[in-house]
Amino acid sequence: MTLPLLVERRGNVATLTLNRPAALNTLDFPLMDALIDAAADVAADDSLRVVVVRGAGKHFMAGGDLRTFAGELAKPPGQRDADFKRVIGRLHSAIEHFHRMPHPVVGQVHGAVAGFGLSLMNACDLVVAADDAYFASAYRNIALTPDGGGSWSLPRIVGMRRAMEIMLLGERFDARRALELGLVNRVVPAADLERAVAAVVDALANGPVLAIRNAKRLMRESLSRTLSEQLDAEAVSFGACSAHADFAEGINAFLEKRPAVFGK
Repeated sequence: MTLPLLVERRGNVATLTLNRPAALNTLDFPLMDALIDAAADVAADDSLRVVVVRGAGKHFMAGGDLRTFAGELAKPPGQRDADFKRVIGRLHSAIEHFHRMPHPVVGQVHGAVAGFGLSLMNACDLVVAADDAYFASAYRNIALTPDGGGSWSLPRIVGMRRAMEIMLLGERFDARRALELGLVNRVVPAADLERAVAAVVDALANGPVLAIRNAKRLMRESLSRTLSEQLDAEAVSFGACSAHADFAEGINAFLEKRPAVFGK
């Protein structure tokens, strides 16, 4: 039996691979369940430093599996309402884990990035895209509204006007446009995608763990704080980082004109 999601652990890096390539890695119920479980597992694993999310085959994720959706059409509208509300509510726990887990999450995207795939990508902290990637919200095409935090993350990344355009018009755009909008951090030739992601992962995995974790948390939580609250949080984090061994290593490495070796 082919698993819908592959979880690979190499040292302090976990890689989650969406594994329905024949179906463009679209989200069906088994993949949904696997993603929920895997997100919870990696979020709770304090030995990890980085999590990578990618898709098998030619695409990252082309949204929900419409064949799965079609199987729900026989239900009366009230039942569909209740069932989808429950299912999507469960799925959203995975998105919360990606946002809130201490270790940074790197999205590795190529091919189709649509619907929930776009929301999943936007839940990552950093995104490297292949130049063959293309993006669309896609929800309006089947008369749905966003899930996966799409309506929360998109305005925060690209601004309200651009988010409205992407969601309400549903137009497809390419990797260069995604880079201009700030949806991805880097665009590289498709042949170089694995290598480019590996370089980002290496920089994170070998960096100062507490400083990287606290920086992620500070920026994620800043959106719901006042300036005064954020300044207080920054002071607390700065103090905690200064007490960590990595701080001493960073200072000494600078003074000795050598690369820092964190986490010794």
